[in-house]
Amino acid sequence: MSQTIVIKIGGNATDHLSTEFYQQLHQWHQKGDQILIVHGGGPQISNWSSKLNLPVKKIDGIRVTDLETIKVTQAVLLGLVQPALCQHLTANELPVMGLNATGHPVVFGDYLDQNVYGEVGKVTSINQKYITEVLQQQIGVCAPLVVTKAGKFLNVNGDAAAAGIARLIGADKLILLTDVPGVMVADHIVDSLTQYKAQKLLANNVIKAGMKPKILAAFEAIQNGVKKVEITNEIKHAGTHLMAKQIVC
Repeated sequence: MSQTIVIKIGGNATDHLSTEFYQQLHQWHQKGDQILIVHGGGPQISNWSSKLNLPVKKIDGIRVTDLETIKVTQAVLLGLVQPALCQHLTANELPVMGLNATGHPVVFGDYLDQNVYGEVGKVTSINQKYITEVLQQQIGVCAPLVVTKAGKFLNVNGDAAAAGIARLIGADKLILLTDVPGVMVADHIVDSLTQYKAQKLLANNVIKAGMKPKILAAFEAIQNGVKKVEITNEIKHAGTHLMAKQIVC
């Protein structure tokens, strides 16, 4: 039985994906699974912002984005990161479509909190018909940008964007790829994590700011119908499995 899988890839990872990653995509695609990749570009955006003497600031893992930084964000995500990722996928003989480069609006949204974050948004809706049509034949690649009703682009945290899209597309699985093998506590991977346990770890500052958006995004997805969510550094390894409810023995 086929499934819909959404994968979030960080900006650092887009040029360093493993052979196993591409092999797994081949297996899923050949089986008839629909695959959507949401890519970030944080390191590249920070690098170009610094070169242009723009401030680089994050609050709880969310980039504060002024009017100049949103221009840099668009240019980096759509002009550098997405084309490079699509090229890597094509080089590995995978059928791919960069969704933001087709002229079709893909993801829509509104401001997260303009007073705090500036030009940062949240996902409110998607072009369901178009995305579904693409995923029937190709692997979709999408940047974490939303378009407002006024036609403005807003930056979205990549994990939050992936979770929002996964929820709206009715995904069976959401995989948040990161540079660590899962949620780490005292140098050990947490195999499974409930929302209650995550809240305790966050409150005690055991889970650091960089992981916080992933945790919040993961549970948002679970609470809104995504059946399986994993945080891992390898697509074939389960890493940390996020659970909807506390299991009582």
